[in-house]
Amino acid sequence: MATDRIRDHAGQGATTVAAHRARRRLRADQARQLADLLRHQLLGDGFPDGTLPHESTLATDYGATRNTVRQALDLLRAEGLVERLPGVGTVVVARKYPHGLDCLMGLAETLHEHGRVTNEVRTMGPAPAPAPVAERLHVPPGTDVLYIERLRRLGGLPLSLDLTYIPLDIGTTLLGADLENTDVFRLLEAVTGRRLGHAEITLEAVNADAHSAAVLEAPRGAAVLMLERLTHLADGRPVDLEFIRFRGDRITMSGLLHRSV
Repeated sequence: MATDRIRDHAGQGATTVAAHRARRRLRADQARQLADLLRHQLLGDGFPDGTLPHESTLATDYGATRNTVRQALDLLRAEGLVERLPGVGTVVVARKYPHGLDCLMGLAETLHEHGRVTNEVRTMGPAPAPAPVAERLHVPPGTDVLYIERLRRLGGLPLSLDLTYIPLDIGTTLLGADLENTDVFRLLEAVTGRRLGHAEITLEAVNADAHSAAVLEAPRGAAVLMLERLTHLADGRPVDLEFIRFRGDRITMSGLLHRSV
């Protein structure tokens, strides 16, 4: 009998622990959902005065508990988007800049409404094309291409680290160009006398290596958005292969997609 009571008590304890874990997991799920909604508001200037409503107001507006609201705000604080200031409340401390994926434009063209983009040319000159680069640019392996490494800033803050490969017959004409203040796209159209046509892109999240983190002034191992882009002239010739590492805490990607079946 005593053994049965012990077993019953142990069973009730296990049930209680399982229920507690289920509630905690549910609250974590709800906090992530709320953080996503608030993040959208933050990035869309939904709080124009820079201050979020009180926790109780957010709880009422979103049908959440105060604990869930606090947990959601903790997630946003960990992302560096908001901060809690005594006597003030939760304030927006960082912003992300929108980068469209449905139009082929250079960074300065894309972000012209948000400030001036400047380029620090760290490396520039002819270099043998690695096999994957040569294949993408349709040049023989080992052929020299123009290699450019640029740190791009918006309002003085590091935004992206761009590694660019251009066929040398076109790239040679860029050696004396004003790369510090001009998008490569504009220069390519100027020197070729032809319009750019289309680009193939791949976007993924990667962890910043030590070099990239140092250049971007980001924590080592921080997540960055890696955009690989192969741009073609209007006649189809590939002319610009880029590997662009964006600081994930300063840029957001967006686009307009149409369903096609």
